[in-house]
Amino acid sequence: MICGVIRPRLRPLYGVLVAVAVVGSTACSASRVPPPDRPVFVGSSAVPSASVSPTPTASTVPQVAPVTSVPGATRVGTRARVVDHGPRTGDKVALTFDADMTDGMLGNLRAGRVTSYANLRILDLLERERVPATFFLTGKWVQRYPDVTRRIADNPRFELANHTYGHAAFTADCYDLPRLPVDELAEDVARTFEVIEAYGGRQTRYFRFPGLCHDAAALDALAPLGVTVVDGDVVSGDPFATAWKPLVRAVLDHVRPGSVVIMHVTEANAAMTDEALPHILAGLRDRGLVPAPLSEVLVV
Repeated sequence: MICGVIRPRLRPLYGVLVAVAVVGSTACSASRVPPPDRPVFVGSSAVPSASVSPTPTASTVPQVAPVTSVPGATRVGTRARVVDHGPRTGDKVALTFDADMTDGMLGNLRAGRVTSYANLRILDLLERERVPATFFLTGKWVQRYPDVTRRIADNPRFELANHTYGHAAFTADCYDLPRLPVDELAEDVARTFEVIEAYGGRQTRYFRFPGLCHDAAALDALAPLGVTVVDGDVVSGDPFATAWKPLVRAVLDHVRPGSVVIMHVTEANAAMTDEALPHILAGLRDRGLVPAPLSEVLVV
C-alpha cells in the first residue's frame, strides 16, 4: 500500500487535464472569502477560526502531534507517507473527486469561456443516493466556490482533503505546470489546509499532488505537516472525456476492494463524470463493493 515517487502509469491520464487547464494562465489571484464562524481543526485540536493566520509563512507551518484523531494525520518523520489504496480485504472502496483550480481556469471563468468548474450534478447524485465521497480541494477552488464548499462540508458523508492552493507542480516536468520552489511547498499546502479547515465538516490530513507528480524532495518538504499523500489506484480518465462509457469501463475494469478511485468535480473540463457516475455506482453494487469515506478505506 505504501509507495514513494511518481506513478508514470497514471500520468498520461492527467496530462490532458493539466496541460489544458494552464493554457492562458494569468497573473491573477482569487479573493479570500471570509470563512464561516466555525471551529478549525489543526491536528486534533479545535481552535477558533479567527486565530488562523490568513497567510502562513514557512516559519509558521503547522505540525501535527504524533497521535491525532484527524484522519490522514501521520507521525512527523523525514518523509511524508504515500498510499495508493487500502487493504485488499472487505468490500469498501473510496470515491475521490479532485477540485482543481489554476489561474488559467479562473481566467476562463472571468472571460466567460467556461460556465463552471463545479459540477453540482455530481453532488446532487451523491446526496440523493447517500453515497460517501472524499473531495480533494484546491484553495483557489474553495475561494471561488465557498457555497459549494460549505455544502460539501455540511454533508456528514463527505470528507475534505487538500489538493494544493493553486494546482502548481511540486516537481519538474509535470505537464507544463508552473513549479513551486521546494522551500515553498509546505507553505502552499499549509495555506490550503487553513482555507479548507475554516468550513468545518469532516476534516482530514489527506493530500494529493497535482498530476500525482512527486519526488523525494517534495515528500521531505511535506513531512512536517504530518500528511498522508493519497495517489489512488483507479483513474477514471474523466478530464476532457467526450463520452461517459469509457469512464465507466476504466473504473469497473480495475476497481478492487480497498481501491481509491480518482475522478473530478470540475464540470467544464470533466463534463462526462456526472453521466458516468450512476453507471459506476451500479457496477460497484453488482460487484459487491460499497463506497466509503477515504478514512474508512485506508484504515489498517
